[in-house]
Amino acid sequence: MQICRTAVGATLAVLLCAPVAWAQQSHVISPRALDQAVQQRVAQEQADREAIRNVLENPTVRNVAARAGLPLEKAEAAVSTLQGDELRQAANQARQVDAQLAGGSDTLVLSTTTLIIIILLVILLIVALK
Repeated sequence: MQICRTAVGATLAVLLCAPVAWAQQSHVISPRALDQAVQQRVAQEQADREAIRNVLENPTVRNVAARAGLPLEKAEAAVSTLQGDELRQAANQARQVDAQLAGGSDTLVLSTTTLIIIILLVILLIVALK
């Protein structure tokens, strides 16, 4: 009887501890996949910032900003502070402006000027709020 109780107790202890031990070893995502996701996000943010900087360095954009009285130095400094949706939206607009400027057009179209000013205003507003 003593042996039977000991065997049943040991079996119950193993069955109760097994799910805990198994649960601790299972991961929803592997560390490698997590590293890759983080690296991909950092690379995308760097590419977004670079797209904005490229547009801000464009001579046409500099001329429009100078005529509008917008300080590009503050905008360039603010690029590194952008994050999340603000960064993605500004980068998308910058890419659109860059594509229009790279199209070979020597004259500014109203939409291009508007996009440039929107980018600069978004960046300047973020700098002013921080």
